[in-house]
Amino acid sequence: MQIPPFLNSGDVVGIVSTASKIEPDVVKRVVALLENMGYVVRIGNNVFAKHNQFAGTDVQRTADLQRMFDDADVRAVFCSRGGYGTLRTLQNLSWHGFEAHPKWVVGFSDVTVLHSALNKKKIASVHGVMPKYFTSNNEPSHSFRTLMNTLTGKSNEYAVPASEYNIKGTAKAELVGGNLSILMSLRGTPYDIDPRGKILFIEDLAEYYYHIDRIMMNLKTGGMLSQLKGLIVGGFTGLLDNDISFGYSVHEIILDAVKSYGYPVAFNFPAGHQSENYSMKMGCDAQLEVNDRSVIFKQK
Repeated sequence: MQIPPFLNSGDVVGIVSTASKIEPDVVKRVVALLENMGYVVRIGNNVFAKHNQFAGTDVQRTADLQRMFDDADVRAVFCSRGGYGTLRTLQNLSWHGFEAHPKWVVGFSDVTVLHSALNKKKIASVHGVMPKYFTSNNEPSHSFRTLMNTLTGKSNEYAVPASEYNIKGTAKAELVGGNLSILMSLRGTPYDIDPRGKILFIEDLAEYYYHIDRIMMNLKTGGMLSQLKGLIVGGFTGLLDNDISFGYSVHEIILDAVKSYGYPVAFNFPAGHQSENYSMKMGCDAQLEVNDRSVIFKQK
């Protein structure tokens, strides 16, 4: 796996909108924060564009992403937000400039599309907070601090209280994954992840319980889950149910799909659509230890 250069003060970083539209005040606040930290910030020409629910047309969003990817001076690209639309930007995107000058791509949710595409190209990326969550009460958030630790090359080690649903064990393997619904949307495409010998991370937002079960049954039936070395389950927030309840919690749904495989499973990991969204390097090796008291996650 190719690791892009870590950031240093004075480096150039970019902000683009690959999916849903973003409020200008959010980006302007983040620009001030990053500049105060010593970074030079370049904003995509169409970051604040609007086209239906999107941050501009597919052509506009792709052009911004292409410009940042081709700019050899840009060392990291922050996606302004998720929502929907990132896969549409890949249809006419050229990777030649990016492959010549790899850089960190940062985001979560719909940005899972880029993490999966980069994983196929054997280039690491960062699953972490996006601009709306860089600050909390006008101060850099804890999640943002974990992000900057990752981007500047510091080791990450997180200890999380154990869940009653966890399956104990240890694993060391490449980390892949992201938003579960997005991963499902990539099945059968060139960006579908290779699960063999990997640790899979999943999270999701505002899905129906039966939708989560349907996805997990697809991954199980398709053989993806049986090939893993470990599973990390992040936030599953704002879940929905029908008038006739599905009857199982998200923990029970996921555990039922993976419990027979024997690898470690860690629930309630602080990453995803929640206040704590710890940064992780996708495509890089991670150590996972699940014991009676805690879950320990490490990346160098």
